[in-house]
Amino acid sequence: MTTPTRTTVLVRATDPILQNGLHAALRTRPEVWLAGEEADAVNTATTTVALVAADRFDDQTTNLLKGLRGRGFTRIALVCGELADTEMLAAVEAGVCAVARRADSTPDTLVRLVTAAAAGEGALPPDLLGRLLTRVSRLQRHVLEPRGLGLAGITNREGEVLRMVASGLSTKEIADRLCYSQRTVKSILHDVTNRFQLRNRSHAVAYALREGLI
Repeated sequence: MTTPTRTTVLVRATDPILQNGLHAALRTRPEVWLAGEEADAVNTATTTVALVAADRFDDQTTNLLKGLRGRGFTRIALVCGELADTEMLAAVEAGVCAVARRADSTPDTLVRLVTAAAAGEGALPPDLLGRLLTRVSRLQRHVLEPRGLGLAGITNREGEVLRMVASGLSTKEIADRLCYSQRTVKSILHDVTNRFQLRNRSHAVAYALREGLI
């Protein structure tokens, strides 16, 4: 019989009672393995889910999340009380990819949460997801579109130039097709490479293709 894969979990909380509660809920679950302090090492952080618990999303919680991310944790799940929209966005910015409310945090819920985080999947309560999507839609309509930007952070003009570079066209050929000067084309490519910290136009095209921007 095949032994099921266990998700390594490092539990962190803003107070000892919360931390002990998470340990008690997960200690006997065969799907997870509770890591000790050695999980803070850089070589294990990227393969370990950091499960953070807090009564509220405050400065202490934010600093805890940022500290974990600074040590290399890329899979962070958060168990918290009610989250305001701005707090939810701040949690995502701090590296959180999965969220559950404390009131809903049964052992089964916690296992699903860390499993989703381990797989690199997002997990949010349905109402939080709906509010997040509404805010993103509002951002797109009222902030980005009037400036000619998309959620990807590139303009339609930049995307058009990158597609032509990907097709093998030279700077002169791109300029002729778009009725731009060659200097304008070079400036567009320079802006893109600087914004995303890319090395050159080939790197810019590879990045745009990988991220689905073009």
